[in-house]
Amino acid sequence: MLKNDTIEVTRECDAMLIPSGVKVTIQKGSLVMITQALGNSYTVYVNGNLARVAGKDGDALGMIILDEPNINDLVGTTEDKVWELLKTCFDPEIPVNIVDLGLVYECKITDEEKVEIKMTLTAPGCGMGPVLVADAEQKIRGLKEVTDVKIELVFDPPWNRSMMTDVAKLQLGML
Repeated sequence: MLKNDTIEVTRECDAMLIPSGVKVTIQKGSLVMITQALGNSYTVYVNGNLARVAGKDGDALGMIILDEPNINDLVGTTEDKVWELLKTCFDPEIPVNIVDLGLVYECKITDEEKVEIKMTLTAPGCGMGPVLVADAEQKIRGLKEVTDVKIELVFDPPWNRSMMTDVAKLQLGML
């Protein structure tokens, strides 16, 4: 199936509007176009808007269900698990995860298992901030040992391309 094909939604499914992060329901019979399938979610164009549909609802789009791995089953520290989850968060406009893009500046776990993250955006005016923060926060809250999540958007130091990993640069054709 080409990503420019129009797809009729086969059942009602939840989605998040991009860039506002507002939760919506896409109704059965709605026509959508898939623009991206990354990080266990689908980005669709629907009714003049971009929206993110969770991979678990892939069947509503006539696509495969993208299962989220059960991060609680992985061996490692809470911080290890948080970093793995952050690597499943993608900017809806850039097909690279936020860790490899160099957007995550700091990740701390307190003694009370509270997660504190400082992250940035590729540009201060980027409208994807609410989407990225909501996606990361939702995934991290799924860790059974985590008691709270605080994600702060910071712009100092300003993000630049040198912060990307070589993997990200290769994915974007910059190497």
